[in-house]
Amino acid sequence: MTPLYERILPGGGMWSQTISRGKVLRLTDLDGGANVCALFYNADEPVERYNMPDTLKGQHTFQLTAGHCLHSDMGRLFASIVRDTAGWHDTVCGCTDAKLVREKYGELTYQQARNDFHRNARDNFLIELGKHGLGKRDLVPNLNFFSKVVADENGKLTYLTGASPAGAGIDLRIEMDSLVVLTTCQHPLDPNPAYAPKPVKITVSPAEAIDPVTDLCLNSRPENMRAWQNTRDYYSLRA
Repeated sequence: MTPLYERILPGGGMWSQTISRGKVLRLTDLDGGANVCALFYNADEPVERYNMPDTLKGQHTFQLTAGHCLHSDMGRLFASIVRDTAGWHDTVCGCTDAKLVREKYGELTYQQARNDFHRNARDNFLIELGKHGLGKRDLVPNLNFFSKVVADENGKLTYLTGASPAGAGIDLRIEMDSLVVLTTCQHPLDPNPAYAPKPVKITVSPAEAIDPVTDLCLNSRPENMRAWQNTRDYYSLRA
């Protein structure tokens, strides 16, 4: 379908917009090796937000890919992953902060480098959240799209370099009117010693009609179907 919105988000950039239900948010890793830190909030009642534990335990998974859904902390769905060519997205490692970036890459300030200064995901999140009346108390564990992190038998986490090739994409069908907050800072476990965040393309398009009987995401787990029904009921009563 013809896109309703397109934008290139540069490496280290930040972005937030309200996306209404019935749209598809596509993220494309333009150069390969991107990381997109993401948060989701109910656009009308932002006290409802993405819940990492419910998303993982309800779907018996450690990572996200096509067929999975993003759950809220009120038993509803923010989005369903209807397409994914990267194959693995991190759910547990959080994001960089100013201390980590300074220790890992050195300090490069705005006064020294203007828009090429070293950014961190936590501060970028707070800048974007502040535009919507939100702040530190509203930060929750974020998603890291395009990043693959695996655990060994002892639970040690390892970031796999090169897991997302150039052109890899993920499509999220938005199920709830959502405030989506994104930043393209590097993954906190990225072993690259250089500060080198990668750009992504953001595209928003109309979604195809849902057939709940055959939909991959809704039928992959009964928890997904129940959360989708809760979301449908929520909007039926608000109409």
